[in-house]
Amino acid sequence: MALETQARNNWCPGCGNFAILNAVKAVLAELQGEGTSPDDVVLVGGIGQHAKMLDYVNVNSFYSLHGRALPPAEGIKLAKPETKVIVFSGDGDAYGEGMEHLVFAAKRNIDITLIVHDNRVYALTTGQVTPTSPQGFRSRSTPGGNLEKPINPLELVLAAGATHIARGYSANLPLLKKQVKEAILHKGFSLIDVLQVCVTFSNLYDHYNKHVYELKDHDPADREAALKKIREWDYNLEAPIALGTFYKTLEPAFDAEFLKALKPAAAGSRPELIKEVLKNYV
Repeated sequence: MALETQARNNWCPGCGNFAILNAVKAVLAELQGEGTSPDDVVLVGGIGQHAKMLDYVNVNSFYSLHGRALPPAEGIKLAKPETKVIVFSGDGDAYGEGMEHLVFAAKRNIDITLIVHDNRVYALTTGQVTPTSPQGFRSRSTPGGNLEKPINPLELVLAAGATHIARGYSANLPLLKKQVKEAILHKGFSLIDVLQVCVTFSNLYDHYNKHVYELKDHDPADREAALKKIREWDYNLEAPIALGTFYKTLEPAFDAEFLKALKPAAAGSRPELIKEVLKNYV
């Protein structure tokens, strides 16, 4: 099944979204060749430039509200557990309005993949600060410079319970492809925070090219080592920025545990038992 669509791509030339799109399509084609049906893949997007991904990939997709991409993705996974659910979100979308959904999706360790297009600016609305915007960043909403320090989203999701945490970079496509496939195949909640450059409102290519490096000799099963590496980039302008998989472990996934709890009740054909099981997860 061809993954191309007839939709006209209207991202700005040089936008980091192109790399994420190419990585995802390459991985989906590879998975299709390995036996995964396109019918068993669903893409979910929020609101922002990132969401146009859904227009450019010929698989089932669902447009959500701003900050609300994760709840329908979780519902899709619970309704059809064999589905590979891939969520696209922006840094404002995921780390701002959608923060509570992010924390609880990580806490539940539900088996979905979240790819955050982290350009550190609201690009669709022409350049306002987001939770990851640099301190001092001048934007339409902060003409005198951003007074706030950015959050560290990877540290947050590690604390919340995510079992697969990685950072990618839109200018490193080979690594990004590897990360996307690894995250999709992981059984549990996966987050890839992609340094996705917005050439129009926050062109950080030169800065990232100077400071990024790939993790070597790092054990992703070591939680303390993961936390140390995650904290290494404190968003200081001269701090090194590690790329790669920081943390990876296998824990019971929410969707699998949910099905285990539901099956005995469903098998008994007793609606009151099904309601009793469901109320624990709503």
